[in-house]
Amino acid sequence: MKRTLYLFVALILPVLSFANDQSTATFAKGNVLYTKGQYKEALSAYQQILRDGYQSAALYYNMGNACYKLDSIPSAILYYEKAHKLSPGDEDIIYNIRFANQKTTDKIDEIPDYFLARWWKAFILSFSISTLSTLSVILIVIASGIFMGYLFSDNIRIKKASFYTSLIILAIGLITVFMAGMQSSYFSGHKQAIVFSNSVNVKSGPADKLGTLFIIHDGTKVNVLENSNGWLRVRLGNGNEGWMKELDAKEI
Repeated sequence: MKRTLYLFVALILPVLSFANDQSTATFAKGNVLYTKGQYKEALSAYQQILRDGYQSAALYYNMGNACYKLDSIPSAILYYEKAHKLSPGDEDIIYNIRFANQKTTDKIDEIPDYFLARWWKAFILSFSISTLSTLSVILIVIASGIFMGYLFSDNIRIKKASFYTSLIILAIGLITVFMAGMQSSYFSGHKQAIVFSNSVNVKSGPADKLGTLFIIHDGTKVNVLENSNGWLRVRLGNGNEGWMKELDAKEI
């Protein structure tokens, strides 16, 4: 894969969102197992962290790497996609999603978005929600501090500089709040799933007796439009739509 595990740990481990030392120790244990080529054992260690109720982009990324090494491509794609939701601007995660998709059966040509839609999506997904939230708090606190200079300074030049500087920083802080809200709304409105069954007959309606429109295979990502009585109405990247059983896929 593109990034070595040791480099990933060195850069990311200090900021993981694990809530206690035990989870951090388990994560480190999984990394050691991974570097020794014990991918199944490493995956078990990572899964224990999830069972304890903790998650992060780093955790899902490493789980995806372990699954890829085990040749479990649908699981690898699922975990990479989960990592992408938590850190949508991470180029290494995006690269590994594309890399893993090369091993899937279905090669689907996605309908390209309009320029403005692509630009808007890139804008709101440029940073993770946690990063945007942290930035917004920091910027608003800084703006407030500078504004205090405006209130208490007797120097006209300092008062003017403090006032306009605080307004600019506050505006940037509010933009980060707006971006976080838009990103949350985007992922809430874009439900997706990964196909896990070897072969799935996509039907014209939510019933086995109805006709098959097309067939998809494990590892394929689908957009979930509707959930009805154990059936999912899905749309592929090329625009094709149909119904498949909910049990044949796992939601991202």
